[in-house]
Amino acid sequence: MQWEVSSPVDTVAEWVRRLVPDADLSERDPQFITRTVELGWRLVRVYFRAEVRGIERVPAQGPVLLVGNHTGGITAPEVPVTALAFFRHFGADRSFYQLAHDLVVSLPGVGQVARKYGTLAAAPDNARDALRSGAAVLVYPGGDWEVMRPTSESDQIDFAGRKGFLRLALAENVPIVPVVTIGGQETLYIFTRGDRIARALRLDRLMRVKVFPISLALPWGINISDAFGHIPLPAKIVVEFRAPIDLRAELEAGGHEPDDLDAAYELVTGRMQDRLSELADERRFPVIG
Repeated sequence: MQWEVSSPVDTVAEWVRRLVPDADLSERDPQFITRTVELGWRLVRVYFRAEVRGIERVPAQGPVLLVGNHTGGITAPEVPVTALAFFRHFGADRSFYQLAHDLVVSLPGVGQVARKYGTLAAAPDNARDALRSGAAVLVYPGGDWEVMRPTSESDQIDFAGRKGFLRLALAENVPIVPVVTIGGQETLYIFTRGDRIARALRLDRLMRVKVFPISLALPWGINISDAFGHIPLPAKIVVEFRAPIDLRAELEAGGHEPDDLDAAYELVTGRMQDRLSELADERRFPVIG
């Protein structure tokens, strides 16, 4: 009889996975959102001078996939700005879920509040279930790879070639609303995303993390990994909702097969990149906006 012995890496990875709570759509708490949304909005408006444009472009009902570019390290200020703006515009009764890394929904305190706002662990099944419930779902396909990109690349969309969001939109036949943001990468200065270090430390297997960034951030000065967070500089955050994209219709109109993921990827990221470049041109000074 042979005994299987788990490696230390596998043991730690299994322990981390057990910390992630099961997704529960009913954990979203409209009453809690109603009580806290205005205070939250005042805070981001004062600290980040948050500006939200085009939210009226989001369909008022029915499932829709909101696809955003990710910024600002672990604090990712565009996430609360987007969520708070959505609930202020549509009200807490409009079902809205945000997909986030396992570590976010697992954190004591922070994770509980996030789940009350509708945050779910980023997984295809969770996104599908939320869409099938008729909800709007916010995804950041670039994930940790994009949110930890060097500040010198702050005007670039970088989804790392990930196409799962496109498969989801096509399978569920829902429109995609691009959500383009700028400013978050100025809340700290990221020198490198540290993907080689992450591979050496086997962080992908341990925690589904592909980066180990090195940045300059408050209060640490040199900030290694951003695992303990940081105090973001009060950079001006702009979030813009763009016109909905009917993938099948636009692919067919462009002479592509309706399931051509490469063409769909170029379509969505291309439009987002064009607008992000325009937003970058509007900014006169870093942090100030």
